[in-house]
Amino acid sequence: MNKVRASAPQLAGLVPYDPKYLPAEAFLSANENPRDVDADVRNRIAREIKKVAFNRYPDPLANDLRDMIAEANGLEREQVLMGNGGDELLFDLALAWGGPGRTFLNLPPTFSVYAANARLTGTTVIDIPRLPDFSIDEEAVLARVAQGDVDFVIVASPNNPTGLMARPEFLERLLAATDALVMVDEAYFEFSRQTVRPHLAAHKNLVILRTFSKAFSLAGVRMGYILGAPEVIREFIKVRQPYSVDAVSQAIARVVYANRAKFEPGIDAIISERGRMLEELRKVPGMEVFPSESNWVLFRMERASEAWEFLYAGGVLVRDFSRAPRLEGCLRVTIGTPEQNDMFLARLKEFVMRKEGV
Repeated sequence: MNKVRASAPQLAGLVPYDPKYLPAEAFLSANENPRDVDADVRNRIAREIKKVAFNRYPDPLANDLRDMIAEANGLEREQVLMGNGGDELLFDLALAWGGPGRTFLNLPPTFSVYAANARLTGTTVIDIPRLPDFSIDEEAVLARVAQGDVDFVIVASPNNPTGLMARPEFLERLLAATDALVMVDEAYFEFSRQTVRPHLAAHKNLVILRTFSKAFSLAGVRMGYILGAPEVIREFIKVRQPYSVDAVSQAIARVVYANRAKFEPGIDAIISERGRMLEELRKVPGMEVFPSESNWVLFRMERASEAWEFLYAGGVLVRDFSRAPRLEGCLRVTIGTPEQNDMFLARLKEFVMRKEGV
């Protein structure tokens, strides 16, 4: 038959997530770590991979990794779950706590995948927009959860793409005010040096999402994890895909996590460069530069799309949010190496000078 039945109705109008992956000399668009895993750790990884039996299924729950992460965080294995990147765990959240007749509270602008997952699972999405400075409208959020019908909330801290942390006092009030599951997305917490981990014991409705993709330079490996109460982790296990974390990724992640101290100098370098980039961007005429506690900087400017094209023509790829709701005129630049950052700043200043006729 030369026709096909229509796909599920919730797909209508849904735009696939597009990271705008394009070739460039300086990749400063995807919040990746600009430094790859070093040679010593790579050699250790190679030795570990040699032990992997490719003909056998992996440990379905990656229990060795769960034990390592639990010990490092003062938890038990039952409070940790691994995933195929943070993305799988975000989708599992929507499967386990969302669905028809259930409600997700979203805080845009934020990571667009949160709302997309909710819509894919038939979950009602309630938006509480952030304030003009991109801080959370805290009282509006607390008032909305007080209505009692919200099933889950995601608070990114630092928030992507805006860079701000959620205030710890607000997160404490939110966790105390509702029985909704509150996921705090800490994908970038290594760059902020702040975590809500101490609140896990007091709040069963808290789950923390983290990843190996950023600070640990494993964006290409796909490994994420959550921390939460055992009863919350059990619900995630019910909906996750079997064998979603392959044996090779588990082997790589075990070595990297055991050697995570080796990544600290690179993290410190990113934090230092972030400070320099913020300072240099604020010197450029016409820039509105937003504070950041992560490994990127968001800024607003006139003719942002033209600036993106000019940067890309010069070999620098940044993220263009200039047409996104509530992010009009904004570009986001990932913190790269000093050389990459200098290349970006030079090209951006050249664009601004040309437009001003200097």
